Amino acid sequence: MNHIFKTKFNAACFVLIPACIGINYLGKLFASVLKLPLWLDSIGTCIGAVLGGPVIGAICGAANNLIYGFTTGDAITLIYALTSLCIGVAVGIMARLGQMKSLKGAVLTACAGGFTAVAVSTPLNILFWGGTTGNVWGDAVFAWSQASAMPVALGSLLDEIVVDVPDKLITLLITYAIVKGLPRKLTSLYDVNEEIERLD
Repeated sequence: MNHIFKTKFNAACFVLIPACIGINYLGKLFASVLKLPLWLDSIGTCIGAVLGGPVIGAICGAANNLIYGFTTGDAITLIYALTSLCIGVAVGIMARLGQMKSLKGAVLTACAGGFTAVAVSTPLNILFWGGTTGNVWGDAVFAWSQASAMPVALGSLLDEIVVDVPDKLITLLITYAIVKGLPRKLTSLYDVNEEIERLD
């Protein structure tokens, strides 16, 4: 199991990190402009995690939030750098365990990433925003839960699940398709163990 957090800090990884941050930024912008009930801001994080492992995934996730937050003045994004970091770690671990070799494994990885996001973000939502996520669709569920006299914690949990689980499912299916489509010559640059990392 010592291979899980092993990381190649080579030129390929130093190119991968900014590329993945850029993909995250575009995904977030796309979802925001179209007012989608999804975030789509962790596609790059997941690509980085699948190729480079949990450490690279964590760096891509946290760096994306920090860069976006400081350049736009969006304090909310800064706070959720912790969530993005944990998503990168969870997806990277699942990938190192061989789960991103198949479609079924990608769905399981999406569940791991989604519920990791829910577990980390729900307390942050309650602490900073009274339980809401800032997503119109999710917050509609939260409003319904409060109108139904549910506890704030339960309402916030449902709010997160409604947004984060479908978001990570779509994100990981996109990631799976992208990584499967990459040439072996490229993906081999990130291998720490040929047998574990092989995607084809």
